[in-house]
Amino acid sequence: MSERLSDYDYALPEELVAQRPAARRDASRLLLLDREGGAVSDRRFDELPGILEPGDLLVVNDTRVLAARFLGRREGGQGQAEVLLHTPAADGHWIALVRPGKRMKPGSLFLGAEGLRIRLGEDLGGGNRRVSLESPSDWAEAMDGAGAMPLPPYIRRAADEADRESYQTHFAREDGAVAAPTAGLHFTPELLVRLQERGVETATVTLHVGLGTFLPVRSEDIAGHRMHRERFRVGAALRRRVDETRAAGGRVVAVGTTVVRCLESLDDEEWAGGDELERDTEIFIRPPYEFRRLDALITNFHLPRSTLIMLVSAFAGREAVLAAYEHAVRERYRFYSYGDAMLILGGRP
Repeated sequence: MSERLSDYDYALPEELVAQRPAARRDASRLLLLDREGGAVSDRRFDELPGILEPGDLLVVNDTRVLAARFLGRREGGQGQAEVLLHTPAADGHWIALVRPGKRMKPGSLFLGAEGLRIRLGEDLGGGNRRVSLESPSDWAEAMDGAGAMPLPPYIRRAADEADRESYQTHFAREDGAVAAPTAGLHFTPELLVRLQERGVETATVTLHVGLGTFLPVRSEDIAGHRMHRERFRVGAALRRRVDETRAAGGRVVAVGTTVVRCLESLDDEEWAGGDELERDTEIFIRPPYEFRRLDALITNFHLPRSTLIMLVSAFAGREAVLAAYEHAVRERYRFYSYGDAMLILGGRP
């Protein structure tokens, strides 16, 4: 067990941080990590149907990323300003990060493209404001006309029209995320057909990824870290399929850490219930942790010292994960949201 933040560090050359996605989603590289022995091998993502087996179940996140970033200016000001929506509030309001926060007082107006007018309300601290929309008529219209995809800060360029498609998974159905569940970005319709022909089925959960996924852990003692809150929904049919898959000897393969958070956030009584469950989760998965409902994990490469690399380390072992990351750096894999993927594969339950 390691409770020190520095134990989850690794060195990454800046040029390995992917700034654009692969030309074809499923042509990205895939690092295969054996959960049992720690062995690694270099594959391609479109080889996945030959790696998984009939009876395995892929669980994906069907959240849809909102074009929630607005660039413009403050009324009466000349410099650029930004509003980044991240949490819906009551009465049609949103909580947003606003920059420059000190110059934009409560009651002031943010002016964007396409006649966008956002009124700034209560200052909630940390750059967060309650905001309301004055024009156009609703937030969906505002995002469609003036919004940009909220690319993470390590992508050092402005979002463009191509990102509206490339920063969205093929599974995206439910509006609500302000960051993509990036492990799902590698799947194409053609690959899903091949997986289905192989006998690998797919099921969905919903977790709306928030900006908290990028919040750094600030304490060297990670036990004191408080996780961000994210909204998720898990249906009773999904829970039955997970149980039936494992009972039949198949593997439950989580596509991304967001799926892991969904599957592991329910206690045994909730899991066995017959209703759809929707609530918030603040689960912090780190070593040591006993996983109850998954056997394999598809994930992208995560930032050093992040809660996500801690989650992956809980699943495959910290030393094995860091060794795999060192291999990925040596072999020039592409990292983070638009980068390559890793499959951590164990035996059958």
